Amino acid sequence: MPKKVVTLGEIMMRLSTPDHKRFVQTESFDITYGGGEANVAAALCNYGLNGVFITKVPDNALGQSAINHLRRYGVDTQFIARGGKRLGLYFLEPGASMRASQVIYDRAGSSITDADASEFDFDKIFEGADWFHTSGITPAISDKGTALTLAALKAAKAKGITTSLDLNYRKKLWTADKAREVLTQLCQYVDMCIGPDATLGFHIGDTDVNLTDLKPKDYKTVFGHMREKYGFKYIASGLRESHSASDNRISAVIYDGSTLYQTKQYDVRIVDRVGAGDSFASGLIYGLITGMNAADAAEFGVAASALKHTIPGDMNHATLSEVEELVKGNGSGKIQR
Repeated sequence: MPKKVVTLGEIMMRLSTPDHKRFVQTESFDITYGGGEANVAAALCNYGLNGVFITKVPDNALGQSAINHLRRYGVDTQFIARGGKRLGLYFLEPGASMRASQVIYDRAGSSITDADASEFDFDKIFEGADWFHTSGITPAISDKGTALTLAALKAAKAKGITTSLDLNYRKKLWTADKAREVLTQLCQYVDMCIGPDATLGFHIGDTDVNLTDLKPKDYKTVFGHMREKYGFKYIASGLRESHSASDNRISAVIYDGSTLYQTKQYDVRIVDRVGAGDSFASGLIYGLITGMNAADAAEFGVAASALKHTIPGDMNHATLSEVEELVKGNGSGKIQR
């Protein structure tokens, strides 16, 4: 039986401008669906695992369209609740060269913001599960979202299931102070923390932690403090050097309590970077749940993330063999015949 990974979060309709047009130029939008935890579930299904996604969507055609999108990629949607007012939306204006991408959220009052933990039978949902993954996005959108995320983490831990949290701090959704208050509470029930930053209140000297500014020697210090406070088994973060909206260099670090490992770097030409962090998270989970050590799991995760940059849409459709080949160094991009 394949390993079972449950994820919890919001799925939204994404409307993006075609051909790198600006919002003020476009007369149409390309439509797809995505959301951090949904992206993780879909990627894990693509690698041969059993990905289960739980959320709440409106009981209308748009909610059904989002569910159908997930089913298309093998995600188990049987536990999704239906009801509420609307499906969340977000608009994407893809950047290029020195012009950054722009995102506008239209998700206030979406179904998941009013979801209650009583709508989900966690005993049944977590039956036979090996891993539970969520993020800091759902708690950011409403107090009920916070309560739901906390209830799910507690239920998973009570069953001895490995848990992971991608902090995914979104400054457009809440303040750093509110994020710190909520995430500090959630982290008590987390085995693997992904993407730690200043929202958790750790410092180097008198300065808040900003991973993009840290020197390699500082990671172990910061992650050590975090492990001491929360008991994380693993702490990982993707790293990004943004040369422009079109060209980035990515890598990652992971800490297992004794060793800090930094992966190889990839220079990526960006087709679509949305979901790249979710691809890293899903790669980490896949690696660790299938028995890889921390270093190999991080290499798998960053390779998966690199490939996601080449694929339009929120979800990563790179195959398991493609990721494995890239980890081995076979990333020339030559036509496969």
